[in-house]
Amino acid sequence: MKQFFLCLTASLCLIGGAWSQPTNSALPRIAIAGLGIESSTFSPAVTLEPAFHARYSGEVFNAYPFMMGTAPLRKQARWVPTVVGKSLPGGIVSRQAYESLVGKMLDSLKKYAPYDGLYFDIHGAMSVQGLDDPEGDLLARIRQVIGYKTLVSTSMDLHGNVSERLAQNTDLMTCYRMAPHEDAMQTKERAVVNLLNRLKSGKGKPAYKALITVPILLPGEKTSTRIEPGKSLYQQVTPLADQQPGVVDAGIWIGYAWADEPRNHAAVMVVGDDRSKVTQTAEKLARDFWNARHQFDFVAPTGTLNEVLTKAIASPKRPFYISDTGDNPTAGGAGDVTWTITEILKRPEFKKPDGPTLIYASLPDPAFVGKAMVAGIGGHVDGTAGGLVDHRFAPPVRLSGTITAIHEGDKDAEAEVVVKVGSAHVIVTRKRKPYHEEKDFTRLGLNPRTADIVVVKIGYLQPELYEMQKDWIMALTPGGVDQDLFRLPYKRIQRPMFPFDKDMKTPDLSAKLIPVSGTVK
Repeated sequence: MKQFFLCLTASLCLIGGAWSQPTNSALPRIAIAGLGIESSTFSPAVTLEPAFHARYSGEVFNAYPFMMGTAPLRKQARWVPTVVGKSLPGGIVSRQAYESLVGKMLDSLKKYAPYDGLYFDIHGAMSVQGLDDPEGDLLARIRQVIGYKTLVSTSMDLHGNVSERLAQNTDLMTCYRMAPHEDAMQTKERAVVNLLNRLKSGKGKPAYKALITVPILLPGEKTSTRIEPGKSLYQQVTPLADQQPGVVDAGIWIGYAWADEPRNHAAVMVVGDDRSKVTQTAEKLARDFWNARHQFDFVAPTGTLNEVLTKAIASPKRPFYISDTGDNPTAGGAGDVTWTITEILKRPEFKKPDGPTLIYASLPDPAFVGKAMVAGIGGHVDGTAGGLVDHRFAPPVRLSGTITAIHEGDKDAEAEVVVKVGSAHVIVTRKRKPYHEEKDFTRLGLNPRTADIVVVKIGYLQPELYEMQKDWIMALTPGGVDQDLFRLPYKRIQRPMFPFDKDMKTPDLSAKLIPVSGTVK
């Protein structure tokens, strides 16, 4: 039965670091573990352990509303949360950070073993210094602790990468079906429900896992499910995955475009008990994906920054949103590239205080934030900001203007300030962060609904921003997640690969059956 349990979100009560557990010993014992990040190998940034904000023991439940407090799913098993870490996308993960987090996870899994099941919560696009396929490596090492009798259910971002090693060591796999990822929590819940259903029914591991490598590598901004062909392609997945007897789940992975590893490409994977349906479903999805490859295009109009600014200034539509795509921190950009704001401040239209109102979000620079706090609201500040990590395209930008807002930060938000330079309101933060909700702006006294122009370091607009804009263009700017993939120095991806090899022959899109976990070591 492939339906979601009804969730009642409630507060999680932690007493002395322990977590409440059902006392029925007949319930399955299920561990929870995972690490998630998108990491660009084209960015000079390096991601360290604190960025993962790892949750341990009972804190892990806070990551899953459908398992908090008295939610029905919480009562379906004896849950053993270990380590779950999720980082804002960024640069490659240091080997030390990876080994430290993995070591803590394995120690915890050893301490509380054995398990009937494991919910493995990953993104799928983590890159680690000196290590290919970190998620495949992680699950293989977990298997050394929990063995192969334990049923593993994996949830992923559709921008993750599916290697054979990862597919081999998992039993159930699912991924998001929407981009933007409005179904993220629903997908995680589906992975848990699939796991529980297989354990409770006694069916255990699905007999068949069909994996197809699809030699396509495209950015998420060209494969959004808001528009065609991504919309129709992904709409096929739910009925094929959830309404076919003999199929447990199916997924289409776009893959992650800003890392240079052999596993970076699109993929289709289907799991189930009916060999014919599993293979046929995988092959249909892969063929449809391949046949649509020339139809994929950016989710919004694009242009050079100069073209985009000229159009935005002349447009009567307000607010006019511009995506500063090349340094998007939600895709792995360093977040401190100053090229775009430097070019904006050169424009004569923004040099006078009464020019078009522009909001720029944002640049990280702790020293500038400190200087602004000393100056105080209404005070003048003159200094440089940004370019501390990624200064390949422009040096730190000089910001000389009036401080209009200071947010000192709390447990939910780091310190940030607004400096008004001419008619531009530039947000500078203590730490790199994305701006994708209205409250991100309003707490700084900025109104993203009434400003003339809003420039955000992002790719496709997240739902709240998308709802607010009256017009929108993506500027093809430089950075670690450059949307123009042809400008990036790939050396290790598999070739031929679309769109790099546009005239390549149709690849073999027949399903490859991956052995049941534990049958091949």
